[in-house]
Amino acid sequence: MHTKRRLFLTTHFLTAYLLLASLVLASFSTTVMAQNKLPKLVLAGPFSSVANPLVHMVESGALDDLAEEVEFVSWRDPDHLRMLALNGETDVLAMPVNVAANLYNRGAPVKLLNVSTWGLLWMVSRDNNLTSIEDFRGKEVAMPFRGDMPDIIFGVLAERAGIDVKKDIKLRYVASPLDAMQLLLMRRVDHALLAEPAVSMALRKSGSFPIGIIAPELHRSLDLQKAWGLSFERQGRIAQAGITLVGKQRNNPELAARIAEEYKKSLAWCSENSNACGKMIAKRVPMLNAEAVADAMAVSQMEAISAEDARFEVEFLLNQLFAKNPASIGGKLPNDDFYWQQPK
Repeated sequence: MHTKRRLFLTTHFLTAYLLLASLVLASFSTTVMAQNKLPKLVLAGPFSSVANPLVHMVESGALDDLAEEVEFVSWRDPDHLRMLALNGETDVLAMPVNVAANLYNRGAPVKLLNVSTWGLLWMVSRDNNLTSIEDFRGKEVAMPFRGDMPDIIFGVLAERAGIDVKKDIKLRYVASPLDAMQLLLMRRVDHALLAEPAVSMALRKSGSFPIGIIAPELHRSLDLQKAWGLSFERQGRIAQAGITLVGKQRNNPELAARIAEEYKKSLAWCSENSNACGKMIAKRVPMLNAEAVADAMAVSQMEAISAEDARFEVEFLLNQLFAKNPASIGGKLPNDDFYWQQPK
């Protein structure tokens, strides 16, 4: 009898002890997690489809357990982007892969996390019969971001088609795709290279009232991704842009894995809920139209692929850019440390 009672008391004590220990550990774990939270986590991107998941990550609170404050800021142009990458005030930054490679090769604290943008460049024209890069010979084209991704891609395709862009095409450089769109709508140019969602905005605005009274009829005349595939005899997509970690957080493996995971989830949400995504973006960026953002999500080639798995496509693009202008990627291909590797 005494033995059974002692056994009961011992078992009861052990159970209570384990329960108390687990509560203490849980409390300790929560305290450590709270202590390890960043004071602020800043995500940044352009007025483009690549940044939509970043906005959703902030709006949905997906990263609230990682930082006391999570903020999204937008960059206006490549110069603003480079400043954000270097000033130490941004942690996660969406950017073209050539800019990321250039910054890295010049010593900037940048690591490529993924490539998510594979196709959002289009020629938009008043003429519906222009279906190849050769058809723009002798034309004036509004071109955003001189010396950066849209301009470089167009130049590579033109050169492979035997076109000298300095002699055979009149390029009218502007600060952004939205500026190029305005030139189209005001009938100041007939053709422009645009990136989504500026393409969808131009098409919607050209038929809207009251701007439709003066705006011309516009068409998607050339898919630059398809032209790239035909020119190089490969898949019709280009490793255009992705997400990078910058500054002191670039070597934080836990943060990297979490950002990669949440970005992929938010990209899926944006793709499956394009109308809600459009409203979310338009609320933050008044110059963007909610319907146009939704249209853009439907036609943009978006897939979040880890930097390690996308490396072959990234290096194919960078090799073409290097052959045309080595300085555009910092004079060499980036080494292994540029590419984030998923934990095995």
